[in-house]
Order: sequence, then C-alpha cells, then structure tokens
Amino acid sequence: MTDPTPTTPAIDGAALLDEVEAFHRRFNVFPTEHAYTAVALWDAHAHLMDALDGTARIAFLSPEPGSGKSRALEIIETLTPRAATTVNASANALFRLVSADEGTPTLLFDEIDTVFGPKAGGNEEVRGFLNSGYRRGAKSLRCVGDGSDQKAGFFPSFCAVAMAGLGTLPDTILTRSVIIRMRKKAPNEKCEPYRRRVHEKQGHVLRDRLADWTATIHDQISEAWPEMPEGVTDRPADVWEPLLAVADAAGGHWPARARAACTELIKSASSNDEASLGVRLLTDLRDKVFCGVDKMPTAAILEVLLSLDDAPWADMSEDGQAIKPLTARRLSKLLSQYVRPDNTPIKPKGIRVGSTTPKGYYAEDLTDAWNRYCRPDPQKSATSATPATPQVNAGESVAEGSSETRHMFAESDTRTLRSVG
Repeated sequence: MTDPTPTTPAIDGAALLDEVEAFHRRFNVFPTEHAYTAVALWDAHAHLMDALDGTARIAFLSPEPGSGKSRALEIIETLTPRAATTVNASANALFRLVSADEGTPTLLFDEIDTVFGPKAGGNEEVRGFLNSGYRRGAKSLRCVGDGSDQKAGFFPSFCAVAMAGLGTLPDTILTRSVIIRMRKKAPNEKCEPYRRRVHEKQGHVLRDRLADWTATIHDQISEAWPEMPEGVTDRPADVWEPLLAVADAAGGHWPARARAACTELIKSASSNDEASLGVRLLTDLRDKVFCGVDKMPTAAILEVLLSLDDAPWADMSEDGQAIKPLTARRLSKLLSQYVRPDNTPIKPKGIRVGSTTPKGYYAEDLTDAWNRYCRPDPQKSATSATPATPQVNAGESVAEGSSETRHMFAESDTRTLRSVG
C-alpha cells in the first residue's frame, strides 16, 4: 500500500499580508495606519489582474519633495509582478508594454507631476491611457506597421498603476485612485535606510510568496462581490472593490481593517480637498495666470482659471452647497491659507487699472507660497505658459497693458465684486 500523496500546507493569507505590511513599515513612514493597510492590499491585488474586472490606481502625492513618495514606489516595485518603472513614457509605448506577451505589467510612474505639468502640453494620450485602463477590456485604436504600410489595431490598457508626484493630478485620474498624501517625517519618525542590493532580494521573496498565495484564491476573487461600507458607492466603490476582495480572501483581521481604511481614506481625500485645491490653485496661478505679469484683478484671474480644461475651478462646491464656478470669495478663502513674505495671510488688494482700483492680487505676495508648495519650474520661467484667455503681454503689468485690456479687466472685476456683494 502506497503512502498518500502529501498535501501542500495552505498559505495563511492574513499572515502573509502582515509580512508585506511590515516590509513597507521598515522603509516607509505613511501618514496614517490606514495607508499601510491600503498599500499592502494593493500589492496583493496587482498579482490578480487576470481575475479582476477593475483595478485601483494608487497615488502618493505631497506638496513638496522629500516626503517618501519615490521610496514607496521602490518598495512596491519589489513586491509586484513584472514591475515597470518610468518617469516619462509615450502613450504608444505604454500600450505596447501592456499588450506584450510577458503578461500584464505593474506600471510605476514616478514624478507623475512632470507628465501633466504645464510644460507637458497636457499629455492627453497618457491621461487617456490611465483613465481607461482601470477597467478590464479597455482598448485604444492605434496604427501599426512600417512606413506607408499601416494597419489599425486595438491595444489594451488594463493594468495596475502606482504613481508618485508633487501637487495633484488631473481630476479624472484622482477619482480612480486610492490617494496617499505623503508628508515629511517628523523628528521622532524613523525608518530603515533602503539598500537596493540587499533589500530588493527580500522584497522579491515576499513577491513570489504573494504570487503563490494569489494563485490559490484566483477563482474566489474572480467571483467575489465584496460588501461595501455604508455610503461607499459609484466610483469609490469601483476603486475599492478589488482591495476589499483581497482582504476578504485573506481573512483574519484584514476584512475589518480594509473597510476601515476604505472609509477613512475616502473621507480623508474629501477633507483634504481644500489643501490639495490650494496647491493646485497656487500652481495654476503661477503657470497659467501670472505669466510674467506682476499683478492681476480678481475678475481676470477667475476668467483664466474658469477656462482651464481638466481643472476643478468651473465645478466647485462649498459646505454642501450646489456646484458652481469658483468665486472671488472662495478664491480669497483658498489663498488665505498661505502667507506673504511678511508672514501675513494672502488677501486681495486694490490694483490700479486706469482710473479704477479693482481688487486683485500681486505676484510678489504669492512668491513665497509658490516657492514652498509648488514644484519648481524646470525651465525657471513662467513666460512660456500660454494664458487660457486674453491677457497683457508677458513682462507687462496690468497697469501697463492697453486701454482696451484695462477697460475689460475693470468691467469684469466690477461685475464680480457686485456678484459677491
């Protein structure tokens, strides 16, 4: 009589996720405990792309450098399958990478702010790739071939994507992402220095164990319909569904932790809107409004901001009120979070425009906030940014503009002031 075939011990998914979390804790200081939960689940979900209908993007964002964003991507790189890190890539290269025979990659975008910054021309094709690729079956039509021998072909874009960058991202990408708002370590916050030639191998051991475990839960995940926390619906539910499915499959304390992280990170993203909007506002003011101009009336600033594509200024809401465009009052409130070089809050001032003195802002009052919170302009010149609406020539102040321009700004600012009382 032969001995029965020995069975392979079942893998403890909860314990394995604990180890993944602990590996991140060695090298990353995240802003909340919930962030560790979300990142560990995200690492595991990247191994299950063949079983999922959707994927959560994850974005590590901060207002200034040195906050640990790139380090977070480095650790993720060691834990996820077929990781491909890029600082910049064309949409065509991304589509071809995803459609390669090696399998679905995990795409890691560092310095993502340079992809969508003012010098990048919007990068609409890359944005389209990131927007569409969070759902299975997303494809883009491209021409392939040599010279004049071109044929149309469909290329998939469905893959796991992690991003890190300064400031914020286009709204259409943010809504598809788990957002981790990084910050600089406090003096009492310590983590272990990461040494690639030593620690990468340790990460790869965990990666291979994640691959083994996720292979055993593949069918369970493909049929999963995880219960959402109360109030989580629509796009946030789409984002968190794959992560909650992984947590449920792991068992132990992970289902409860995952739902707590889901609720709190969604709430945190909402409560941090004011801060992130502030950084976005400062950046747009520097790169799209004050283009070589030393002062601007409020109405002219609003005219430029409201005309920007893929910006939040035309669809604002405050204190639960109806959505409406950015107003002079809200603009003042957002900017008052920051201070002038003399350490007093940024407030509108009277600006001489012809015979009128409408309220507005001076570039010199915004300079300190620009330097502290906005990513430095790589070309160290704002004159190459093109205003979205008519404006005085670069290098001129509003007061030096043509009489027609001064009259337009004075009239529009007067209308704005009337509208807000």
